[in-house]
Amino acid sequence: MGVAGRRPRVLFVGAHNCGRSQMAGAYLTALCEGRVDVRTAGAEPADDVDPVVGLVMAEEGIDLGAVRPGALSAADVLASDVVITVGGADVCPYFHGVRYQDWELEDPVGQDVERVRTIREVIRRRVEGLLTDLPTPAPSAPPPDAA
Repeated sequence: MGVAGRRPRVLFVGAHNCGRSQMAGAYLTALCEGRVDVRTAGAEPADDVDPVVGLVMAEEGIDLGAVRPGALSAADVLASDVVITVGGADVCPYFHGVRYQDWELEDPVGQDVERVRTIREVIRRRVEGLLTDLPTPAPSAPPPDAA
């Protein structure tokens, strides 16, 4: 997976990129310590992240206030090592050589705060599991001594 010496690229795909995919992407970004390139996209992106999703992620110290849902493109998928669908598997293009996972997750949009907190915890556990499964790029060789 991936190209030697570079960080793995993970794309979370949701139907509207305003709930599950944003939560997963935000958690992976927060937990990966810069070891992973993270993107999110939606088949039919909403205008904004769901406000309750923003609220429960803020409880975790993750600010989604400036995040805007983005549109899914074939180029996004092709540039990824791992594509994780969280509510858009049927519209995500498939390409040989890309690793796909489909996470069955309840949609937080329109749910009350307590329900979204429960969904958030499921997503966090999935992301933590994903982190243990992603390769860590080997450090680049030090430059030759000029002396």
